[in-house]
Amino acid sequence: MIFVRGSGGGTDLTGTVFERGEEPPTYKGAPDEDAAYVWVCDSFYQVESGGSALLVDGSEIRVAFEEPMPRGFDTRDGAVTAAREHVRTQFARIGVDPDDVEIVVTKADPA
Repeated sequence: MIFVRGSGGGTDLTGTVFERGEEPPTYKGAPDEDAAYVWVCDSFYQVESGGSALLVDGSEIRVAFEEPMPRGFDTRDGAVTAAREHVRTQFARIGVDPDDVEIVVTKADPA
């Protein structure tokens, strides 16, 4: 597994790239199990009411979550590039400048 973590506005978001041989979650809309790499991460957006509270840049906002939409990729680079873009997009959806989001990519410890 490869973790892609974004930090910005005082909050974090982490998604997972599953590699060939690992078991990504399976549910409606999941990519073909033959994909070499599968990216899975929450998607969310800011709402006026309802949703869940989230502290961003010292202010509380409300966010609603969408069902994760896993995506399959042929290459590690393609999966990680898409993961970085996805994370930056989620921060932009809650008012954080995507250029201010710090992205860290780490390989899961197999132990």
